[in-house]
Amino acid sequence: MPDNLKLVQTRIRAGVWQGVLTGAGAVVPQLQVLHLERSLPGLVVTPVPGQSGDYEVKLPIPVELLSEGVQTFLIRQGELTLAHFTIITGVPMEDDLRAEIDLLRAELDMLKRAFRRHCLETAG
Repeated sequence: MPDNLKLVQTRIRAGVWQGVLTGAGAVVPQLQVLHLERSLPGLVVTPVPGQSGDYEVKLPIPVELLSEGVQTFLIRQGELTLAHFTIITGVPMEDDLRAEIDLLRAELDMLKRAFRRHCLETAG
């Protein structure tokens, strides 16, 4: 197995995860996708025309695995995890950690402005 193996997600479109695997060499790599330690069918690995050692990787995301909460998928070659992707469904935005961080940043900015205004008013 080459040391410079790298799998990069390019997009998810119409329920299909897509990525490009580089550094694999001439032999089509044997990859597997795991979800909750269960191997998933449907992974397609095809050579990229004109780019020796590069492969296009596609996985149709099984609709039956999409349920409320966080679902994480691992793409592996043997024991090596090359990539992973996560799908979050059914969770309201206000419960999302990213939304909470944005709210904290906004509140911190407001506090900084108020503190600076206070310092200017009490100094002069």
